[in-house]
Amino acid sequence: MYKVVIIDDEPIIVKGLEKTVKWETWECAVAGTAFNGVEGMELIRREHPDILISDICMPEMDGLSMIAALKSEFPDMEIAILTGYRDFDYAQEAIRLGVCRFLLKPSKMDELNEAIKTMTEKLKEREALRKGEHKTDRLGEGKGAEEFAPEDAAGSFIVKNALAYMEANYKERLKLADVADNVYVSQWHLSKLLNKYTGQTFSEILNHVRMEQAKQLLGNPSLRIGDIAEAVGFLDMAHFSRVFKKQEGISANEYRNTVSVPQKEDKI
Repeated sequence: MYKVVIIDDEPIIVKGLEKTVKWETWECAVAGTAFNGVEGMELIRREHPDILISDICMPEMDGLSMIAALKSEFPDMEIAILTGYRDFDYAQEAIRLGVCRFLLKPSKMDELNEAIKTMTEKLKEREALRKGEHKTDRLGEGKGAEEFAPEDAAGSFIVKNALAYMEANYKERLKLADVADNVYVSQWHLSKLLNKYTGQTFSEILNHVRMEQAKQLLGNPSLRIGDIAEAVGFLDMAHFSRVFKKQEGISANEYRNTVSVPQKEDKI
């Protein structure tokens, strides 16, 4: 039996899907339900379902980031989105990230059944391929390379969001856990993705972001280096100095001497 998880902040929809759909017809069973994204993520990590049916417009949850996180961590999980959010570009991005079906509320029962049928067929085809049964199927025929591995699109999407979050919050005492929480993946998984897509560790990326900001500030001779270090997120001046010299090959003061232009007195 394929395990199904249902997530929606409208209990009536969750209960309706759980009770109305004839899951046994598709060799499925509902393993759990949740009424918000946070609980849903916890449930998915606990149950490791084969199929997810979820809304993406829930409080305190970025739907596309959630999809990317799930397809990146659970690439074999089939996802159907059931939502009232009518935006073609959004739907297109969700499908690029690996969503099987994007259904609009209120959805007809035959649309739901078709989505479930498609997802279970994909699961069976994948199982057959793993067992070495080479046959033509919808998983491979006529698809581009990017559709073969939606987890790659999901991974790059997560990294892009993680980098944007780091660039926006570099002044804070930022930790890997903070960024991982923001993009809905585990610390371990984010660390792996950052290394895969950038070739750098979290600390190396964060230090690079901070040093680039520091270099801009060093162009202003009125700012003290200690104040600049604090402004870009360093509490320890010595640590800032070590990181700066390691990245730039010269000290912050030496760098300042190469970029600062003495301000000329205004002539009357």
